[in-house]
Amino acid sequence: MTDPSHEGPETAEPKKKGWGQHLLPWAITIACFGYLYSRIAGEAGRKGLSASGYLAEIFASVDWIAWLALMVPYSFFYFLVDTLILWRVLAWFNTRVPYRDLFPVRASTYIISIMNEQVGKGAIALYLNRRDGVPAWQVGGCMLFIMFCEFYYLLTWALVGSTVSWDRVPEIFHGIPIVAMAAGVVFVLVVYLFRSERASNLAIRQRQIFTAFRQADWWHYLTVIVLRSPALLAAVWVYSRAAALFGVEIGTIEMLGVLPVIFFGTLIPGPFRAAAVTLWPTLFPGNEGQMTAFGFVQHNFFVLFNAAIGLLFLRRANRELFGR
Repeated sequence: MTDPSHEGPETAEPKKKGWGQHLLPWAITIACFGYLYSRIAGEAGRKGLSASGYLAEIFASVDWIAWLALMVPYSFFYFLVDTLILWRVLAWFNTRVPYRDLFPVRASTYIISIMNEQVGKGAIALYLNRRDGVPAWQVGGCMLFIMFCEFYYLLTWALVGSTVSWDRVPEIFHGIPIVAMAAGVVFVLVVYLFRSERASNLAIRQRQIFTAFRQADWWHYLTVIVLRSPALLAAVWVYSRAAALFGVEIGTIEMLGVLPVIFFGTLIPGPFRAAAVTLWPTLFPGNEGQMTAFGFVQHNFFVLFNAAIGLLFLRRANRELFGR
């Protein structure tokens, strides 16, 4: 459903990225992998092995059939939940598109997300604009709303997880309640800014990119968090058992405490999810090699397998975009 009172062309020109913005993700990635190499090399040296030999030994010890039996169903389940969120938010704030008709757009943009997940979200707006004539800025606003909710969804579960496993998570996680309080204040301010009559004359409220925020009530945000949560809970179970295959026992409750925070690392720009991978050996010292291999394989298989799901729908996606 669109907001007629605020329709019209969006006049803002997108700014071109400078060299610094292009190089920053690669700089972060290089720094992360340099740090990981130093940790692995140190652990390998204590065992009398080279870094490559140490990692090869770890990879050889993993039951890959059992690992795939965990990761493949989880990736498909995540795809279904991810599409559900897109379907629900579009129906609220923009237009009704059948759930199954969103499979091609959601899946094919996973291919773009290999390098940058946020660019993939932007591609959804372009796709729906060209295929269904939905105003691109308003779809972009729906994606911005989803990203905003994702932050609070991860923070909510990070707060729950760190609370229930307070004595088991690293001490740095004890600051999560303070972060949650500050984020709660920001949430109240955002809702007030876009919903209060007293702020109705602010220019920022008139932009189409914020159409979803103008229409959203508090229960819309809560619903997205609830609908997204099964994917996180499934990930906690899967990652806990996958870690055991790499030789590190992490209980389900402990994994609930750390996984949402590690998923925050995937929001940091950079290929190969380097920031998220770096968090694993940092949070589990003494198992640097196992957790580096685990983090690298988990996050990058997930991204690449989602892209493979995208390939299943790519022909249909291209036909819907260009076949007419």
